[in-house]
Amino acid sequence: MSTEPDDDLTTIRVDQFFPHPPAKVWRALTDPELLVRWQMPGAEDFRLAVGHRYRMTSVPRPNSRFSGVVEVRVLAYDIERMLSVRWADADPANPADWTITWTLEHEGRGTRLFLVHEGFDPDDPAQLMARKIMDGGWRGHVLPALGQTLEQLR
Repeated sequence: MSTEPDDDLTTIRVDQFFPHPPAKVWRALTDPELLVRWQMPGAEDFRLAVGHRYRMTSVPRPNSRFSGVVEVRVLAYDIERMLSVRWADADPANPADWTITWTLEHEGRGTRLFLVHEGFDPDDPAQLMARKIMDGGWRGHVLPALGQTLEQLR
């Protein structure tokens, strides 16, 4: 996993190699039954259709103004190559409005997965706190959970 510091305060960038083919990684990114294993509750309502909307829930984080509810909309996809979604806090008082894009590249006997989470406001202390929390979450929890999900798949 890429651990280089990122000076761009508007974006989180992570890349992770998984020893699984792109088709298997894509399945874990887009199968609602698998998504719920490594993302937030509510991911089971995901559908691979541009414009599809669903909600995910997590623990509220007052220090980042996160309500605990994420409104998600599928923006674009290219099967086994790219998935892009919009995340916005369900609380209109929180200006969080981010784009998360997953890009898959075949590499050797596996897949290099690139995550770009963009749209943080570097002038907003709560957004900087959200970026810090989410950066740690992607690297320390979510992508490892995705890896475990992939290991359990046949």
